[in-house]
Amino acid sequence: MNDTFGRRIAGMLHRRPRLRLSLLLSAPLLWLVLAYLGSLAALFISAFWTTDPFTSDVVKSWSTDNFHTLLTTSVYRDVALRSLTVAVAVTVIDAVIAFPIAFYTARVASPRYRHLLVVAILTPLWASYLVKAYAWRIMLSEGGPLDWLLKPLGLHGPGYGLPAVIMVLAYLWLPYMILPIHAGLEQLPANLLDASADLGARTWRTFRSVVLPMVFPSIAAGSVFTFSLSLGDYIAVQIVGGKTQLIGNLVYSNITLDLPLAAALGTVPVAIIVLYLLAVRRSGALAAI
Repeated sequence: MNDTFGRRIAGMLHRRPRLRLSLLLSAPLLWLVLAYLGSLAALFISAFWTTDPFTSDVVKSWSTDNFHTLLTTSVYRDVALRSLTVAVAVTVIDAVIAFPIAFYTARVASPRYRHLLVVAILTPLWASYLVKAYAWRIMLSEGGPLDWLLKPLGLHGPGYGLPAVIMVLAYLWLPYMILPIHAGLEQLPANLLDASADLGARTWRTFRSVVLPMVFPSIAAGSVFTFSLSLGDYIAVQIVGGKTQLIGNLVYSNITLDLPLAAALGTVPVAIIVLYLLAVRRSGALAAI
């Protein structure tokens, strides 16, 4: 009886591939809805609550006071703008550094060593985030290795602060920019480059008119990672940022003091990332991820 029922179920699933696919995806999709989208919904709902000024207890009464505070308080606007600037700066720096590295690994390096170079690019991701961040803290410290290298030139390191945050985040997320660009350059037909050279185009013209338009979706795909990861980061800021405050630090510091305000602050990077994803969607970047 059980064998017959099992055969019927197997036959039905074999005849209905869409049903089979739906059943296979049901568990991970359910987990996504409950764990990820559910947590975002809880975050958004709690942002409309308030905190009792005397007891610091959360009062579950609907109010827009937290969002009004974010829009009218200059310090929150400045921190949000500073966080956005850091995310954009890290993305631009990583794109500038990643492109020549990816071009070499994808188009110049021998196929024999190409996979080894990709592994070398991935190697920093295997190290702990904290180990890399504290290594940078040592390098950027006063009298540290960076000061020692720049001292003969009459210069000194940036120390702790906003430039140090940008440097550390650019280093941490660089592999996420290199890999999509590497994949895009590998798929670039070599005959297009030959045709451009045959038509008399110089190197810069070939790059601007042929390579860049075709690889731009890959650059945009890498920027999704570097931009979103930089926008919400707060650990690197605490380690090398000095007195610098980004939106992630404000969320972290307000969790125990004013949870609804922290939730309202947390919606800001979420909204910015959603708008950014909608913007890069037109370039085909999401298909390149």
